[in-house]
Amino acid sequence: MAFNPFDEKGIPLEQQLRSWSELNVKPYDKNSVHPYTRCRIITLNGAEFESQWFLHQFARHTGDLETRRKLALARRMEQQQQKAISALVPGDETTLEHTIGYEQVAVDLTAFLARTEPDEYAKSVLDFALLEDFDHLYRYANLMEMTEGTPAEKLVGDYTEVTIGRPTIAEHRHPFDEIRHHFDSRSADILTKLHANIIVAAEQQTMNFYMNQANRSQEHLARGLYSEIAMIEEQHVTHYESLIDPSMSWFERLVMHDYTECYLYHSFMEQEDDPRIKKMWEHHLDMEIGHLHADREMMKQQERRDPVEMLPKELPRPVFFQSNIDYVRDILARQADYNAKGTEFVPADDIPEDYRYYDYQQAVNDHEGVPSQDVITRHIERRRRDYRQELRGEHPIERFREVEAVVR
Repeated sequence: MAFNPFDEKGIPLEQQLRSWSELNVKPYDKNSVHPYTRCRIITLNGAEFESQWFLHQFARHTGDLETRRKLALARRMEQQQQKAISALVPGDETTLEHTIGYEQVAVDLTAFLARTEPDEYAKSVLDFALLEDFDHLYRYANLMEMTEGTPAEKLVGDYTEVTIGRPTIAEHRHPFDEIRHHFDSRSADILTKLHANIIVAAEQQTMNFYMNQANRSQEHLARGLYSEIAMIEEQHVTHYESLIDPSMSWFERLVMHDYTECYLYHSFMEQEDDPRIKKMWEHHLDMEIGHLHADREMMKQQERRDPVEMLPKELPRPVFFQSNIDYVRDILARQADYNAKGTEFVPADDIPEDYRYYDYQQAVNDHEGVPSQDVITRHIERRRRDYRQELRGEHPIERFREVEAVVR
C-alpha cells in the first residue's frame, strides 16, 4: 500500500517526550527471539546513533540560534528512541552473541540492499564489502564456539550460512583504496540514497561497537580479533560514506536522515512478528514523521526549498531481512579474490606486485601472527576442524573446502 510520510500527521516534536519507565522497556528473551527481530533492533539502533552524530555535527556547523534550538529538540527525541531500542537487548546476551547479531545484519542487510540496488557501481560497492563481513561472521563464530561453547546457528538460525568469505587477512588495504565515486544527489535514484544512508549507519555502529569492545575480553586472542575487525569496519565506513554526494546541503542531509528513518521503521513495522516490538516501530515511525515535518519547515525557511519536491510521492519498496544464502554464494564464487585498486574492484591477479596494497600488508601482518587467522588455527587445534554452517552443501570455492586451506 502506498505510503508517503509527508501526507501523515505523525507526532509533533513538542509532544514526543517520554518518561524513564517508558524508555526502560522489557528486553527480549535471547533464547527465543527471532534472529531477524534481533537484526532489526541492531539496524534501528544504528540508525538512531547515526542521527545523533549527524545532528551534533550540524549544530557545530551552524551559527543560527533558532536552528540550533530545533536541532537540540529533535536530538533529544532521537536519544529517547535510541534508549528504548537499546533497552530491548538483554543483559545476559554476551558480547560475542551480540557480535554474531551485528555480523548477521552486515551479511543479510548488505545482501538485500545489493540485490535491490538500481545503480551498478553502488551495487558493486555493496557486493565487495558483503564478502568481508561474511568472513567476519565466520571468524567470530569460531571464537564464540571455542570460548563460550555456543554454536552460531543457535543465533542466526538456518537463515545465514557461516563459512569462510574473503579472508580477513586479505582485507587489509591502504586507505587510498577505500575511497569510492560518489553519486549525484540530483540524479541518483532514491533507493541509492537510502541504501547509502542505511549501510553507513549500520557499519558505523559496528565499527564503534568493536572499538569499545576490543579491550573487554580477558582472552588475548579475542582482544586481537576485535581490534583487527574493528579496523576493517573503519575501512567499510570510509568505503560506504564516500558514496554520498558531498555537495548536499546540511538541510537536505537532515531531511534525508529522517526520511531514511521513516523508511526503515515503516519497512520493519510491516515485517515484525513480535507484537510488542512492532508497536515500538509504529510509535517511532509516528515520531520520525513529526521530525520530517519539522525538517521541512526549516528547509523552507532557510533555503526556500520544499523537500517534498525532491522526494518521491511514496516510499519505495521496503527493505526486508530475509535469507540470502544463494545470493551470497553466487557473489562469493565470482568475487572472493577481488581487491580494491583505486575506486574500482579487480581480480587479485590485477594488483601489481609493487602496489601499495602489499606494503600495507607487510606493515600490519607481522611475524607475531594475525588474529583472524589465529582464531581458526586455535579452533582446529582444539576441535580438530573449524566451525561452519554450510546449508547449501560444500563451499562454492574448492580451495576453501579443506580445513587446512583456511589457515594457509
